[in-house]
Amino acid sequence: MQLHKIFIALFLLLAVPFVLADESGSAGPEKSVSENQPHEGDHGAEGLSPDAPVLIDFGSVAITNSMVVTFIVALGIILVAQMATSEVKLIPSGLQNFVEWLVEGLYGFFESILGPDMVKQTFWFFATIFIFILFANWFGLIPGMGTMGWGMDSHGHFSKPLLRGANADVNMTLAMAAIFMVLWLYWSLKALGAGGFAGHIFNVKGHGAGFFGVFLVIVFIFVGMIEIVSIGVRPVALTFRLYGNVFAGENILETVMKLGGPWFGWLAVLPFYFLELLVGLVQALVFALLASVFTALMCEHHEDEHVH
Repeated sequence: MQLHKIFIALFLLLAVPFVLADESGSAGPEKSVSENQPHEGDHGAEGLSPDAPVLIDFGSVAITNSMVVTFIVALGIILVAQMATSEVKLIPSGLQNFVEWLVEGLYGFFESILGPDMVKQTFWFFATIFIFILFANWFGLIPGMGTMGWGMDSHGHFSKPLLRGANADVNMTLAMAAIFMVLWLYWSLKALGAGGFAGHIFNVKGHGAGFFGVFLVIVFIFVGMIEIVSIGVRPVALTFRLYGNVFAGENILETVMKLGGPWFGWLAVLPFYFLELLVGLVQALVFALLASVFTALMCEHHEDEHVH
């Protein structure tokens, strides 16, 4: 299972949001706890605030409530992986059997997309990103998320909720998309080389001579420029697809809970709650699937040549 690579991926997922939150300013205490802005615990506001409130501010580094959930989920995954592999048995049972079933299923799934050679290089990341997103999404649905904390506001509710869904913070989803694009570039250059990478995008060879050949070269250069724009849009699409679905889902649950009132809110939100469990699974699958497809589209020619 290459646990050391899994731990490296989880470390990156923990570390990068610190940098992104600090650079974007969205985690700054002046923005997240300002009296002029709505808070997650403020029932006068409509749903979650876009900015994750800061719990601890060290000056250059701030820890938000979404980071706390990230730590909990990552440590939980590491603990389960360690427990499942601490006493490996030839005939697995219990937790080891479940982990092996999950890993083997994911391996077969990504192998069908990436091919037998490329999956050996990239599986550690795609499996980690799927498992992390899935359990981060589900952890964010635990009752009490966003309602426990400290600091009373004018409405008598917590102004600093202790916990918030990890993927309901755009810094977290942007971190995962940014890490993937860096790895995608590394895998692509490793598989194709710099010349093959540029040739795959622009495809200016093999069109013959004469006017028609020159015309095709110009067309493929133009198509290559469009492809570069498409590549640049990919991390943005990955970031906001996941963030938007999780953020909207948590707002829907909160709104339906309020509409149901103090007595029937839990009953009214129940169908939406199970729907969000499904959405959490689908969004984890979509993120990992799109990332693997983007990798396969760039490296598929190298894979075909390797097989031949």
